[in-house]
Amino acid sequence: MPNENRATVSGGAPGAMRVEIPAVDVRAALRDAMTEMRSAGVPSHALAAELLLMHVMGRDRAWLYAHPEAPLDAEEARKYFELVTQRVAGTPTQYLTGKQEFWGLEFEVTPAVLIPRPETEHIIEVAVKRLGKGGTSASLRIADVGTGSGCIAVSLALEFPHAEIIATDISAAALAVAARNAARHNVAEHIHLLACNLLGAFASERGTFDMIVSNPPYVARDQEAQLQREVREHEPHEALFFGLTGTEIYAPLISQAAESLRSGGLLVLEIGYGALDRVRPLFSDSSAWIQIHVANDLAGIPRVISAQRA
Repeated sequence: MPNENRATVSGGAPGAMRVEIPAVDVRAALRDAMTEMRSAGVPSHALAAELLLMHVMGRDRAWLYAHPEAPLDAEEARKYFELVTQRVAGTPTQYLTGKQEFWGLEFEVTPAVLIPRPETEHIIEVAVKRLGKGGTSASLRIADVGTGSGCIAVSLALEFPHAEIIATDISAAALAVAARNAARHNVAEHIHLLACNLLGAFASERGTFDMIVSNPPYVARDQEAQLQREVREHEPHEALFFGLTGTEIYAPLISQAAESLRSGGLLVLEIGYGALDRVRPLFSDSSAWIQIHVANDLAGIPRVISAQRA
């Protein structure tokens, strides 16, 4: 019989070895988790240890550090160190907690969707800046191509409360996550989810959108080995990779957008590192586009390119 001061962890298979975890308090749990993850080379190991414990205990960071001697019960200890083991094995923290912050909002994330990055917030910034204050009161029709978790669509729905947003994706599982996030933030009635490739469903409709935004897959296939293990092994490849150079998706997307945008409409696209020289000519060499702007991310890397339909 295990000591009453120790938590017991067992594997799921019949006859699996049972591992006893000493009873721990918040301080000891964080210390042990940080040590294990640091030794394994986990990026941002201290933050990961905190986020996982916050998730398990249902507390915020301030509470953890205000109550270092608070004990974890047996179930909390078991769950926490199981999550630490999974994080050491490469599973992203966001998939373990099931959530990620974007644009000041909390979104559900699963392995079916790309984990939202801070860099993608520049899409929202550019959209808001280019539409101006008038956009918040106008009845707009917006398309979010490759919506994934729906973080862009939901954020735009909150920024432009009178807008109708069409969010597309080729993945039914991703659209299910986006639907839950839209409901979570009370904008489901403004967002219509559609399974299709790029803007293919609107091929027969011309000039139907006021703005089209997208964070498309733009990682080159030959860069796969250079990605962090967490990204390479766990995030959906259809949301990461497209073509040999990672820029092949932009030509059809920009061409379709030229047909689907009304005159004066906006196209806002996220681009990858080093992609600007390949993507900008798709705009500048066409008479369909004017007012081509490039926005850098906080690292000074060109991150978002936007243009107006002539």
